[in-house]
Amino acid sequence: MILEAIAVAAERKDLPEELLRGAFMEMTQGSATDAQTAALLMALRTKGETVEEIAWAAGVMRERCTPVPNRAAESHGCLVDTCGTGGDGTGSFNVSTVSAFLVAGSGVPVAKHGNRSVSSGCGSADLLEALGLDLGLGPEAIGRSIEQIGMGFLYAPALHGSMRHVAGARREMGIRTLFNVLGPLCNPAGADTQLLGVSDPELTQTMAAVLPSLGVESAFVVHGSGGYDEITVTGPTLAARVREGEVLVLELEPADFGLSEARPESVLGGDVDACKRIALNILEGRDAGPRRDMALMNASAALVAAGRAPDLRDGVDLALHSLESGGARGVLQGLVDFARSAGKERSDRDAVEEGIRCVPG
Repeated sequence: MILEAIAVAAERKDLPEELLRGAFMEMTQGSATDAQTAALLMALRTKGETVEEIAWAAGVMRERCTPVPNRAAESHGCLVDTCGTGGDGTGSFNVSTVSAFLVAGSGVPVAKHGNRSVSSGCGSADLLEALGLDLGLGPEAIGRSIEQIGMGFLYAPALHGSMRHVAGARREMGIRTLFNVLGPLCNPAGADTQLLGVSDPELTQTMAAVLPSLGVESAFVVHGSGGYDEITVTGPTLAARVREGEVLVLELEPADFGLSEARPESVLGGDVDACKRIALNILEGRDAGPRRDMALMNASAALVAAGRAPDLRDGVDLALHSLESGGARGVLQGLVDFARSAGKERSDRDAVEEGIRCVPG
């Protein structure tokens, strides 16, 4: 199917669902060559991917991932993800990850989808690993973490194994392709509420239009001025509010959250050690500056999307209470303790199984 899909896309024609899904299935199963994969991705980019094509491709990715049990959504009414596309090149700290702790500390379960750094000094996986999280937890353990602690980290490479089949082509192409926008659309736990950041403002409405077809009931898709793939404290943010299948486009200012505007250099991150210090300073109440405010703003939008706050100012108050009460810091400690315990259980189980294999039959 991929050869037919290449021919259609090369003529700048949109692909029908069966053809698009068939081609992506071949790519993610490893039955397409790198040259074929690159050709289709380039043809799609040249003609421009439609909302439907993005949704169908995301559907294949969801089918091909390792699912994480989603029991927390049943008891809490929603499950939140704060994943963005990345690649904004702003050098900011780990806003979406810190915000995830504020949301979880407010009693809203979070399935944080993420990866290691690609364009910055520290990705969400890099930060959480530095904070003591074991990235090797299996899907069942991650599901229990969300259910018991209120948050789990969904490490993309471990749960999207099929992506190894397209890694070579993507690496050699070296440009943005459809796969760059699929990550936030493919949460393995099926999060139905999202704060989704995009580094390209043109993707704001596009991604918002895709979400309802993937089962996302409520979301903000955001692009901060200056290139941020999150709500920014440094200026206005373009946002698309998704609710009940409808999309409302709006512009958000720091003042809408009851906060003041700040300069870009005040929200910079750094390498892994620097980002770890920044995250701990915020979560432990030692930073009440622009970085904290930016985390509060993003957490606020996620809490509004989850239906826990009626408006953005109330969302900030709720997120601030999560900080000041120690709720957010408690989620971090609980997450690390849970991962350590689950990792030990896994090691003990492996040792037992190895011992059984070594016993003569």
